[in-house]
Amino acid sequence: MTRLWFFPRPLSRAMLAAITALTPVTAALAQGGPATTTTPDASQPTTGQAQALDRASSAPEAMTVTARLDRARVQLQPSTGATVHAFSRKAIETIPGGDNTGLNSVLLQAPGVAQDSYGQIHVRGDHNEVQFRLDGVQLPEGMNVFGQTLMTRFADNMSLSTGALPVQYGFLQAAVVDITTKNGATNKGGNVSIYGGARDYFFPSAQYGGQHGKWDYFFTADYVHDRVGIENTTPSFNAPHDLSNQYHFLGHVRYTVDENTRLSLIAGVSNAEYQLPNIGGQSFGCSDDGAPCVTGTGAPSPSNLNERQKQITDFGILSLQKEIGAFSLQTSVFSRYSSLGYSPDPNLGDLAYMGISQHAERSVMSTGTQSDVTWRVRPDHTVRFGFQVFAERNITKADSLVQNSDGGALRSIHTGNGRTGDVYGLYVQDEWRPLRNVTVNYGLRFDGVGEYTNEHQLSPRINVVWRAWKGATLHAGYSRYFTPPPFEVVGGADLQQFAGTSGAAPGTGSSTVKAERDHYFDAGIDQVILPGWRVSFDAYYKLAHNLIDEGQFGAPIILSGFNYRRGQVNGYEVSTSYDRGPLSLYGNFAWSRAIGKDITSAQFNFASDDMNYISQHWVHLDHDQRWTASAGGSYTFFHRTGHPTRLSATMVYGSGLRQDTDTVPNGGVIPQYATFNLALVQSFRDLFHSRFLRTTQLRLDVTNLFDHPYMLRSGTGIGVGAPQYGLRRTILTGISQNF
Repeated sequence: MTRLWFFPRPLSRAMLAAITALTPVTAALAQGGPATTTTPDASQPTTGQAQALDRASSAPEAMTVTARLDRARVQLQPSTGATVHAFSRKAIETIPGGDNTGLNSVLLQAPGVAQDSYGQIHVRGDHNEVQFRLDGVQLPEGMNVFGQTLMTRFADNMSLSTGALPVQYGFLQAAVVDITTKNGATNKGGNVSIYGGARDYFFPSAQYGGQHGKWDYFFTADYVHDRVGIENTTPSFNAPHDLSNQYHFLGHVRYTVDENTRLSLIAGVSNAEYQLPNIGGQSFGCSDDGAPCVTGTGAPSPSNLNERQKQITDFGILSLQKEIGAFSLQTSVFSRYSSLGYSPDPNLGDLAYMGISQHAERSVMSTGTQSDVTWRVRPDHTVRFGFQVFAERNITKADSLVQNSDGGALRSIHTGNGRTGDVYGLYVQDEWRPLRNVTVNYGLRFDGVGEYTNEHQLSPRINVVWRAWKGATLHAGYSRYFTPPPFEVVGGADLQQFAGTSGAAPGTGSSTVKAERDHYFDAGIDQVILPGWRVSFDAYYKLAHNLIDEGQFGAPIILSGFNYRRGQVNGYEVSTSYDRGPLSLYGNFAWSRAIGKDITSAQFNFASDDMNYISQHWVHLDHDQRWTASAGGSYTFFHRTGHPTRLSATMVYGSGLRQDTDTVPNGGVIPQYATFNLALVQSFRDLFHSRFLRTTQLRLDVTNLFDHPYMLRSGTGIGVGAPQYGLRRTILTGISQNF
């Protein structure tokens, strides 16, 4: 559900302030690019909107300054020529689950986004090459595999940008998720909620924001307890051994020095513990007949293994925003610590069924700085330049128990290493309007990496946007990309220690994972058919050298990178939406093909037969899904009263990711699926007739309404560790109270 906003004449400061508070628009629209704003329910005021209306009348001067600085920050990073799908606060609240749903579940409503296990998403056939930004500042990569470090309720609005991106976006370029965070100036007051239901799901949360003089602040925290932490490894209704406990905290503090200067601090903490679901009814045996790898250990049955994993992420961002005449500046320093620890079955179950029992720990500490500057040279020329630098420290430790391959005594092997490196990039670009209805954005970006590999590249990019006729926007672009390999790559120096044991790797090659280099082409059109109804089409093609993919190799759910010497990704997307009064509808579908040839790094993870086949043949990437679709709608009853009732539904369709056949790696396709979700939300304004208690909201959410069992992974495929099935029908209810 999307809406394209057009402003036929300049707006006053007061009008811009109100629009910024209530219905944020994408930067691409202001720059002439094809922007969309997802607004599933345009008629019902959300909690944030109601609060914004109250504040607009009480603090117009503060709102004007806040809105002007917010617009200046957005204009630092335009998406001219890129394909932008934006989610307003209303869109987020309307999706079944609302703020309680994971961030990736929201992104699945955009075209070209395919779901995978462990909460992963794939955008336009790429593997996890999605960068996340908070208020325009890019977060360094971490070790997270499951769950969501960033909470949906922390977002005031967000956008997903894909295609031929301008030069300010580097490193991870399959998509850019830019989250505009909530703050105390536009989100005064608090909210507490309790949400839960099936499978021991218990999800309390709280948020509070306020403003005092030049200071404003916003904080949110939650706790999640459930038995659906990781995807079920069987098609059964309940997953065996799947308890998870998570807590998250995010906070934002800002100080507005004057009308041209602002300081802000964003900090977050995420701590998650997971049980790994067991594969009941199957054997983990190493040999073809399913016999255990190591005998005589007294290990439990496969359905009674007790494997666990813990993930921690902490980060902080300190930013200065400054307006100086024709110049706008935002400079930031940031730090992120991310760790992952895996604990095997204490009764040596891993050793018996997989040949190795391994306590594994990895951590990455990243510190860096980012600066972006806009120089408004003339009305038809806007120059932007900036840089990013990350300094990173990666530490890997493992204590492994294995057995000699001759059936001899058990051996304990300790491995560990640390590596310090850096990633850097700088850019300059000019946004030029040669004609009133034509915008050209061209620039250069220089990137480098000095970690496991030392490489660099100068990358030209150009985008052209043409407003050809009323309601139509056409765009075309080319971008040269440079993607550094993930820093958590496993080095091959440890291979010799496991030679001749039950923990020996399938292969022997250990070439260093290299940076990916791409040529990316993109073109599309966005057309408003009638007021409230729009349609868009976009096509893309990527030609890659040293294409980066990732896989799970071993029991710990830790992804490791490797390269295909050559790669090709191409596809197209179609999107439509209708938004009028209390009714909103939308639909997206996408076709994609992602293939690779000849694995040239981390070869020790692959069997020789697979290596030989892939060296001579193109193969589908394990995350290649040919058809992806999403749709949804909402209708608000009694929308003109103080007790509106909203009914909404969403659908996600996938033609299936890849799996092995008898002779071809990734040669098969997992069966297609479609899931439907439903939500009913009843709001009451001033239910308790108290000046301290405002809107009360009751909600009912049903996930997988028709209880359709479906598979995400079969357990086979290049770098696929275990089978995973989607969530069966789950009914959850909740109550939230604003104050």
